[in-house]
Amino acid sequence: MTAHASRTRPPAVPAALALLGFLVAVAIVAVVGGLASASASEQYAGFAQPSWAPPSWLFGPVWTVLYVTIAVSGWLVWRRAGLTKPAHVVYGVQLLLNMAWTPLFFGAGLFGVAFAEIVLLWISIVATIVLFARHSRAAAWLLVPYLAWVTFASALNFTIWMLN
Repeated sequence: MTAHASRTRPPAVPAALALLGFLVAVAIVAVVGGLASASASEQYAGFAQPSWAPPSWLFGPVWTVLYVTIAVSGWLVWRRAGLTKPAHVVYGVQLLLNMAWTPLFFGAGLFGVAFAEIVLLWISIVATIVLFARHSRAAAWLLVPYLAWVTFASALNFTIWMLN
């Protein structure tokens, strides 16, 4: 068997179970963020904000859709190539960075630190897209709305930091 053939052979874990694993991993990220932002709507409303800031109710639905696409993206690469290094390592890093932002911004009120952290998140998402594209173009494209939202969130984070 060639190296290429061994890399693309079907994973031993059933696909549905693997998808569930990716969904659970992303759900943990969402729950930690949710716990850290229990009073986020009230806090967000109290910040000096730019005129283009979205209403607080919009964040929940947007992140729900994004979290599903993040999980499916990771799963698609797993389906094609198994757990791959560095692609899934960088994917895991971006999940950890995603999880850390909300406690920094809302929990600790560290807007500047949160901005630096979201820049690292943005870089890790770009790296994940590039690495995932080598295995699945669909997986890479599923992360583009996430990158767009984090780009917007970065601008919002920076502006709130400057205004407050």
